[in-house]
Amino acid sequence: MTSTVDAAPYTVEEVCERFDPVMGLEVHVELNTATKMFCGCRNEFGAEPNTHVCPVCLGLPGSLPRVNARAVEGAVKIGLALNCQVRERSGFARKNYFYPDMPKNFQISQYDDPIVFDGHLDVPLDDGSTWRVEIERAHMEEDTGKSLHMGGATGRIHGASYSLLDYNRAGVPLIEIVTRPILGAGTRAPEIARAYVSALRDVIQGLGVSDVRMDQGSMRCDANVSLMPKGATEFGTRTETKNVNSLRSVERAVRYEMGRHAGVLLSGGTITQETRHFDEQSGTTSAGRPKETFADYRFFPEPDLVPIEPSAAWVEELRAGLPERPWERRARIQTEWGISDEELRDLVNAGALDLVADTVEAGAPAESARSWWVSYLTQQANTAGVELAELAITPADVARVIALVAEGTLTNKLARQVVDGVLAGEGAPDDVVAGRGLAVVSDDSALTAAVDEALAAQPAIAEKIRSGKTKAAGAIVGAVMKATRGQADAARVQSLVLERVAAGS
Repeated sequence: MTSTVDAAPYTVEEVCERFDPVMGLEVHVELNTATKMFCGCRNEFGAEPNTHVCPVCLGLPGSLPRVNARAVEGAVKIGLALNCQVRERSGFARKNYFYPDMPKNFQISQYDDPIVFDGHLDVPLDDGSTWRVEIERAHMEEDTGKSLHMGGATGRIHGASYSLLDYNRAGVPLIEIVTRPILGAGTRAPEIARAYVSALRDVIQGLGVSDVRMDQGSMRCDANVSLMPKGATEFGTRTETKNVNSLRSVERAVRYEMGRHAGVLLSGGTITQETRHFDEQSGTTSAGRPKETFADYRFFPEPDLVPIEPSAAWVEELRAGLPERPWERRARIQTEWGISDEELRDLVNAGALDLVADTVEAGAPAESARSWWVSYLTQQANTAGVELAELAITPADVARVIALVAEGTLTNKLARQVVDGVLAGEGAPDDVVAGRGLAVVSDDSALTAAVDEALAAQPAIAEKIRSGKTKAAGAIVGAVMKATRGQADAARVQSLVLERVAAGS
């Protein structure tokens, strides 16, 4: 029996009664450089197929690659953030294998001298503890093109009637971050896998070198799993679940593979070293292709590229410019703002923490900034079906709206109209205020005239107020607010109503 005939999977708890899981996680990160790794083609997601290609990234005869300096900088930054050593001299190699979306039939990568190596990441877990994941290496390479399988229901090759190739992604700068074997995780292995990829995503996003959009493929995880019988010292045969594209799926894929391996082994079968595909809907994996070994790739030095030799001074300059690690920044912000763990978690889950922090840095009070982003702006994002950060309004814009309210130029109601105008592309907040004529009416003479008109129109209400029923003033205030299109200061209108009634009694 082999792994192609899968026995019923076991739970993680059942697996760990008989086996010790071993994981290895390979995370691929596309860099957000303006151009590709070895040519001048634009690096842009979502363009029309095959519009950002040239002889170099198509692998045409006679074309010569050249290294993107920004990609090297991004690789070094990632390495430093992961506590890696930076190699004084690293080179490129050709990794040979055939794949339909590999135009050259080899990939320019790095083999025995990756640009950064020997690091670690202390990963925060849900219970407040940390787990150290050792980083073996992070190396530079180029991404492949993309196969589009047409005519089927799932977008996969199974069931498709034909396939198309889009080479726009071929040659995009890619950093592959490889862990050392993760041992001793036991039943927490799936949780640790998810937490590691989540922490890695946060770190890289903080560096600004990638948008780490797992849904768009700019960050994807290959999860290697094997099992060792209790007391054994030799690793079991591993499988590699390829291109897992969400944090939840990383955890589910590891959990499923642990259970599947145990089912095969405990039924007397053997595990085949192979790639696996993860199915998002069912939460299961299926067999892909036999997994190559390093010998199969026939690595040899890339003859058309010179070695990379980052100077020590440059590396230290980059190190000095590294931002706080995300969890350290969150802890500082939580202390400074005086918010609870639950409030912090809500901000993080909503994707609002950085936006609120940037709004505070632009001069807004923390409480006001939080209120805008997690209430009104979150509603607008949900209505538009976009991420909060994708809204067409900046933290500086929100800070300016808050300032206009604080100085009395806008009421809260008018402020929402200003935000709507910014989201609609009508300009900065002050431009929207001027363009829509939204400033608060603060001229007492104009407000007094509006109050007198409202009182004259509702003499019965005026009489109630005169007799001491001051709550009735709300009707007059409402009439004035309507007459001024909501641009009056309601508190000032209330005072004027009471003053005018008293003066006329």
